[in-house]
Amino acid sequence: MEPHCLGKPTDPGRSGGDNRLFVEAVLWIVRTGSPWRDLPKVFGKWNTVFKRYRDWVKGDVFVRLFEACSDEPDMEYAMIDATIVKVHRHGQAIGRSKGGLTTKILALADALGNPVRFVLLPGHRYDTVGVAPLIDGLSFGALIADTAFDSNAIIADLDGRGAKVVIAQHQRRTRKLPIDAEMYKWRHLIENFFGKLKEFKRIAMRADKTDSSFTAIIHLAAAIINSR
Repeated sequence: MEPHCLGKPTDPGRSGGDNRLFVEAVLWIVRTGSPWRDLPKVFGKWNTVFKRYRDWVKGDVFVRLFEACSDEPDMEYAMIDATIVKVHRHGQAIGRSKGGLTTKILALADALGNPVRFVLLPGHRYDTVGVAPLIDGLSFGALIADTAFDSNAIIADLDGRGAKVVIAQHQRRTRKLPIDAEMYKWRHLIENFFGKLKEFKRIAMRADKTDSSFTAIIHLAAAIINSR
């Protein structure tokens, strides 16, 4: 991770502190879901750590850390799914769903269940809305998904790519499409990823108002999950 961090020990000010200690400080916040003001003093002044965190968010450092901790994805097939998290009343990418004000995390995982990409949507939006940016420019042999992604447009896109369609069918679909039942069983891997992601309380109970901050902590948590 070190080559992708901002600053070095010889730099003055908040950019030059101990990168390992700083990352541990951010992870403490992400794991516990605590306010920044409750950051233990062992990590330094909370305001200084927070300002440094914002510098890293603006510099896309957490995106680079995620990429550094992710192996070359196994795109024999891909999986896509979504999960809902509650948000602040004044947060971004929010919508009113059955659970109240929520954000939807839509993710694409490789054949091993490792996250490749994700997008944020308001909680009330259809899952199919976020598929295009997730699969844009990617090649994979098949796409596994549940009935939320049973869309003629998505199926047509996959057919055009020559990718196998392994999407559970809606009951209302008059002409059922054959799917590989054995391959579909592997969809649990992306569900497992979401389960691990929600072990980080600041993600499970969204405490970040801006999409940029929330996206950054998801990238950091995903980097930790991928490095295990």
